[in-house]
Amino acid sequence: MFDKMIFFDELSEKEDIINIHPEDQDDFSIDDFDEKKELPMVALRNTVLFPGVVIPITVGRDKSMRAVKEAYDKSMWIGVLSQRKAEIEDPLPEELFNIGTVARIVKLIHTNDGSLTAILQGKHRFELEEILSDHPFLYGKVKYLPKLSVDNDDFELQALISSINDTSKQIIDLSPQIPAEAVMMLKNIDSPVFLLDFISSNLNLKLTVKQAILEENDLKSKARKVLDVLNNERRVLELKNQIETKVKVDIEKQQRDYFLNQQLKTIQEELGDNPQMEVINQMKAKARDKKWNEKVQKTFDKEISKLQRLNPQVAEYGITLTHLEVLLDLPWGEYTNDNFDLKQVREKLDKDHYGLEKIKDRIIEHLAVLKLKGDMKAPILCLVGPPGVGKTSLGKSVAEAVGRKYIRMSLGGLHDESEIRGHRKTYIGAMPGRIIQSLKKAKSSNPVFILDEVDKIGKDFRGDPSSALLEVLDPEQNSTFYDNYLEQEYDLSKIMFIATANSLGSIQPALRDRMEIIQVSGYSQEEKLEIAKRHLIPEQRLAHGLKSKHVRIGDAVLQKVISDYTKESGVRNLNRQIAALMRYTAKEIALENAKTVGIKITDLEDILGPSLFSSDMYKETNVPGVAVGLAWTSVGGDILFIESSSSKGKGKLTLTGNLGDVMKESASTALSYIKSNAAELGIDHKIFDELDIHIHVPEGAIPKDGPSAGITMLSSLVSLIKQKPLKPYLAMTGEITLRGKVLPVGGIKEKVLAAKRAGIVELILCEKNRKNIKEIDDAYLEGLTIHYVEDMNQVIDIAVDK
Repeated sequence: MFDKMIFFDELSEKEDIINIHPEDQDDFSIDDFDEKKELPMVALRNTVLFPGVVIPITVGRDKSMRAVKEAYDKSMWIGVLSQRKAEIEDPLPEELFNIGTVARIVKLIHTNDGSLTAILQGKHRFELEEILSDHPFLYGKVKYLPKLSVDNDDFELQALISSINDTSKQIIDLSPQIPAEAVMMLKNIDSPVFLLDFISSNLNLKLTVKQAILEENDLKSKARKVLDVLNNERRVLELKNQIETKVKVDIEKQQRDYFLNQQLKTIQEELGDNPQMEVINQMKAKARDKKWNEKVQKTFDKEISKLQRLNPQVAEYGITLTHLEVLLDLPWGEYTNDNFDLKQVREKLDKDHYGLEKIKDRIIEHLAVLKLKGDMKAPILCLVGPPGVGKTSLGKSVAEAVGRKYIRMSLGGLHDESEIRGHRKTYIGAMPGRIIQSLKKAKSSNPVFILDEVDKIGKDFRGDPSSALLEVLDPEQNSTFYDNYLEQEYDLSKIMFIATANSLGSIQPALRDRMEIIQVSGYSQEEKLEIAKRHLIPEQRLAHGLKSKHVRIGDAVLQKVISDYTKESGVRNLNRQIAALMRYTAKEIALENAKTVGIKITDLEDILGPSLFSSDMYKETNVPGVAVGLAWTSVGGDILFIESSSSKGKGKLTLTGNLGDVMKESASTALSYIKSNAAELGIDHKIFDELDIHIHVPEGAIPKDGPSAGITMLSSLVSLIKQKPLKPYLAMTGEITLRGKVLPVGGIKEKVLAAKRAGIVELILCEKNRKNIKEIDDAYLEGLTIHYVEDMNQVIDIAVDK
């Protein structure tokens, strides 16, 4: 602030130019200039001249030099205007501001570079009426503006001037580069007009702001503008000083802390009391209790010796200290005791999860071998099944039943292999991989470790985490798992890894080969009913603050919810629907509409809305050309229609329904088989030349593919051509060959469950799928009649209604 202020006594000392104060000069009178309204003009680039103010200017342009010399030699007044744009070398009249100041040239100083320095003393404001000539210099006609009047009885003006004086003093106090004499100089200025002009001239403002202050014709408005500018500058200076003070204090504190720390270090060394040595001694004491091998012990001794030699102020000290802390915090050779009461373990698993017998049996088998042998490499299990069937929660139950620590690591979207193997410890922010970090938190080397969503691991330019998992999940290699941060081998062979996945298709083949795959199929309606009664209803009741006496939900209501409001292999959506019933009950209890809420079937539509699904549409297919097939999806089994229709044409086959290549080939194979065996099937061969056939699989927005629809398409076509509907309540799955052989397909359990959910009572399967049916619990098969076939003639005999 005031960084351009020129003090008259300073000018006098430097240049011996002037030794008068503007307040001591004779008052300027417009009358003295009535005959002097045509003046030489000079344009200023970056400043504004105010009346009464003395400023030095450097004159370098030819026109300006000629104008200045003309005025100085002839003792003439000169008009001073400011340019609108400083970069213009030869400004036109419209590129100058109209309001300027008439000035007297106090002295000219010739410089060595050929330019002139002119000391100008502003006198009075004028308005430029026109430029009379621009050669050899600007010469213009002006109109003098009246002086600003001062009303000594105007208290508002007096208050403004007083505030300006006070604010100016504050700015001078905040600016060390401005001498203290400036305060006295401002006090000696009696004229309010000159005070405002003097302050405005010396403020570091934009040219347009200064020009606006010069052009102001009302003294109070001018004072307000100056006060606003001063207040802004004062706030900036205060903030600047606060920042500088804070920085200075921080630096001084750092220097003080460093000095005190050095003193403390010296004193402690003299007394033999070193805090760094105390930490190192604690680490050594902790290391004596560790059950690590000789190689790790050598690494620890080397690192601790290095730490003793390092200065605590260097960055490497922190890196080494953190690395040693991780080594010490890991549970080397520390194991929890397994619970070998196998009956108790089975009871715990049955209590927490209904069904899933195959997985429970596998866990019991593993514990049985451990009980007898005492040592065994843990299995790498991979539970594969649709969402909501309890794969992840089963892992927690296994940990609780066996008495081991529980760790869950979600792999969904993981794309950096350093998350598995860790970072090199020399990198900034390096840390061990998530496997080692999890063991550090668990404080056990034999936990139950859930690798969730192993089929959703990412892979991009940053690495391939699934490849890094190969070593983790290989029972023959994971006893020497190498973490980049530890730079040591760690034994993972005692960990019971349980991976979960929705589909095997996206798992890397090499990784899939290292795991024992256990298929977790969906639940039947009977199982869902039991799960709802044993687990979902009690959990939701507790979550909604209800007691058992508050709500009653009968089996018939639950059956209705399961069949009409859910269509899934798991129970996640069923859980949401039960939560909706609990919210309704909580509302009724809170409003004191009832003490006990008994939910009936007729209430479901009001609470849950209209039924979302219906199995009736799958049960009866009385229209020729419509067959019901079974499909496998990543979320369990499902039912699909295959519809065929014909029209007069030339034997063209049309396929619609967003079908994949395999299903298109199945349709073509089915039609070819019918054509080649038309006589055996009792079909007139001429019909194929007279009809166009259209096969459609509804829900065209959903892509469909797979080798499960061959016999369904053939049955649909035979039904259409013979104009005989297929049996109601019948579904089928299997692939065909051109010879009419029926081939086996996969996903049998999921498809059987889907058929049960849909109310199907008869199934047609390939004879070779009989072994898959034997793996299914008899409870799933109750009420189903299954026909096993080897060729298409058998399928047609069973499926086509006689």
